[in-house]
Amino acid sequence: MAEWSLECSACRVTAPGDALASVCPSCGQPFLVRYAWPDNAQPRREGFERWDMWRYSAVLPLAAGESPVSLGEGCTPIAELPALARELGIARAWVKDEGLNPTASFKARGMSAAVTRARALGVTQFVVPTAGNAGAALAAYGAAAGIAVRVFAPASTPSPILATIRALGAELVLVDGHIGDAGKRSRAWAAEHGAFDMSTLREPYRIEGKKTMGIELAEQLGWTMPSHIIYPTGGGTGLIGMWKVFGEMREWGWLPPDVQLPKMIVAQADGCAPMVRAFHAGADHATPWENPSTHASGLRVPGPLGDRLILRALRESGGDAQAVSEDAIRADTLALATASGVDAAPEGGCALAVLRALVKEGRVPADARVLLFNTGSGASYRF
Repeated sequence: MAEWSLECSACRVTAPGDALASVCPSCGQPFLVRYAWPDNAQPRREGFERWDMWRYSAVLPLAAGESPVSLGEGCTPIAELPALARELGIARAWVKDEGLNPTASFKARGMSAAVTRARALGVTQFVVPTAGNAGAALAAYGAAAGIAVRVFAPASTPSPILATIRALGAELVLVDGHIGDAGKRSRAWAAEHGAFDMSTLREPYRIEGKKTMGIELAEQLGWTMPSHIIYPTGGGTGLIGMWKVFGEMREWGWLPPDVQLPKMIVAQADGCAPMVRAFHAGADHATPWENPSTHASGLRVPGPLGDRLILRALRESGGDAQAVSEDAIRADTLALATASGVDAAPEGGCALAVLRALVKEGRVPADARVLLFNTGSGASYRF
């Protein structure tokens, strides 16, 4: 099994892997997990026995003899969309449907890893702010681990997601405003009551769960890569985690040495596009978005803590960022669903709308092989 430690993503301060860590105490930026194997041996790309994301446990933060807190997350399908590719004028298109995870979103992956580590480190109570899906996922994994959960969510969160949080036994507090307002309430409550804060990037292990999307898509595509990945981006842990693991897989020899890593593309809504604005301004961080508004609740994150890591991934990959209108999101949510049979959420529709815009502007070429992410289920938005 691997050993791991923590390293600040900005100033390189380190911490031991058995520490109950939040952000870097020196600069306030997120920690990332770094691995080492006995005798400098590299993990092998074989022996995947499970049918969930923990099939990759050799490269995840799981101690020898430890059982993960798992509900069957991961192993979500990729569907090729040849008719859509022809319509758009590109070589190939796929969609990866993360809505088939437990609690109907990609957030299950991150919470499985984070709750597993927190349980091992003796955490007895969780708190999290959410735009919706993270709260539902933590409610589920907290229940599976027997650990109490408190969720702060905007009152505008889709009601099916709020109902899921309640059904799984978490204590739900509704907040006027957006996820940033929920975050202030959540952090204050954590400080007052000694609960562990599971906010995006305020602990280091949700990224490790999210990175399994990158390993999984590589395995599903025969250990090759698409030329472009379009990712609906709110907090950005999925994009950050995938870019991290693509580099790790190169180091481990899991990818052919000549493989070209994909260009990472941020998809956001016109009404909340802090990463698009920062990217095109050439900034190294994002300024929080004023009065964020979009019906795609997972994208309504005005000031992501991982902004620097998102921008780094875009620039290192030669990627791009684009925002689209609410009407475009609605139209392409329907288009993605009818082209694929995937019950697309608005976030997935945003990814397709961004692809459509970038192809039209020549920013995605005709020979592109593009993977879209549908990060949650459309059923979560139906009242």
